[in-house]
Amino acid sequence: MGTKDGPVIITDRGKPAHVLLSFDEYKRLTGKMRTLGDMLAAPGVEDIELRLPARTERAEPADLS
Repeated sequence: MGTKDGPVIITDRGKPAHVLLSFDEYKRLTGKMRTLGDMLAAPGVEDIELRLPARTERAEPADLS
């Protein structure tokens, strides 16, 4: 039996002490996203307004001489 079949309960002297589960299941349970790609692909993300501060830097022509 592995974590593909569900969580694995690890006991200490017959009493449940730890739970081993797949990383995908851990991410689902904790709601933590691991990458920027995961966050951008999350359901409902299209409804979030991203407000960025106004840019203050100005471009200058490059001197290529």
